[in-house]
Amino acid sequence: MNKIVVGLSGGVDSSTAAAILHNQGYDVVGLTLWLMKGKGQCCSEGMVDAAYICEQLGIPHQIVDMREVFQTHIVDYLVAGYGDGITPLPCSQCNKTVKFSPMLQYAREKLSINKIATGHYARITHDPTSGRYQLRRAVDRNKDQSYFLYDLTQDILAGVVFPLGEKLKAETRQIASEYNLKTADKPESQDLCLIESHGSMREFLDKYIAPKKGEIVDAAGKILGQHDGVHHYTIGQRKGLGIAAAEPLYVIGLDPVMNRVIVGDRTTANQLECTVGRVNWVSIAEPNAPIRAQVQVRYRSSAVDVMVVPLANSRVKLVFDEPQFSITPGQAAVWYDGDIVLGGGIIEKPTPC
Repeated sequence: MNKIVVGLSGGVDSSTAAAILHNQGYDVVGLTLWLMKGKGQCCSEGMVDAAYICEQLGIPHQIVDMREVFQTHIVDYLVAGYGDGITPLPCSQCNKTVKFSPMLQYAREKLSINKIATGHYARITHDPTSGRYQLRRAVDRNKDQSYFLYDLTQDILAGVVFPLGEKLKAETRQIASEYNLKTADKPESQDLCLIESHGSMREFLDKYIAPKKGEIVDAAGKILGQHDGVHHYTIGQRKGLGIAAAEPLYVIGLDPVMNRVIVGDRTTANQLECTVGRVNWVSIAEPNAPIRAQVQVRYRSSAVDVMVVPLANSRVKLVFDEPQFSITPGQAAVWYDGDIVLGGGIIEKPTPC
């Protein structure tokens, strides 16, 4: 019998993934990572629901304490980023460093199992010509999570199964109901686990970064207002500035050294190009010349046409066909060829038009 470890968060997606594989005849082991204390789909409430699902399916359930790793690679990473005036994206970092790699290592070394599965909405195919595994968008484009998975390595892709990649979210709910899973009607998590646990990102950050009043200025340095902490703001933000102006103003820069939030009109927030670091080429080998692609610079943004120019030291320059609004340092840029994830990395420095 084929053996597989399924990562269980206690949500409907991972529960249904486990049920599908179990029904297909796999010898399934449920594995939950204990990331932090508190409520949320990845925490204590999720562990209880995951244990219940395993009991329902009649499969073993194991819990691995990853709190120290999560603190170092996610919490400390977030706090340092916001303190430096960027807006980090924890999910892609968490997927590779905290979830997929440790899960696969645990499955291989502790359980002698070579495959893991999760409830992510994405697909994996294999290209016999290049010999590489390809990460692809999910069939359900509204639920597609390939953007957050760009940092997975070929070794991880070779060992991962995504049972929900070909399914619509409505189908997942229906399957969960047919299997009478406890989580069938469980609401989806709408926020980062840290937000769920602390109430808001502001409340989370204020536990680690002391609020410090400073100036809100325009690009010329004219003082327009006051703020209570640079870490409370992000590039492109419009609401909550507390400034009366003839036209809408947006955050276009954060200066933690001078403790300033810089604002401007929408045109000043547009960028024609940016550099991206910590690049991982997923479905293709790193090219030695510029390539055309479509890029997403935020999870919910549309993919736009771009030229990807390889640079030294795992970096690229993105040159957009049209100026893009609110390119945010710390967020991921992920480029595609149709539904194939070519590569991705972390936005470093936007260049004004």
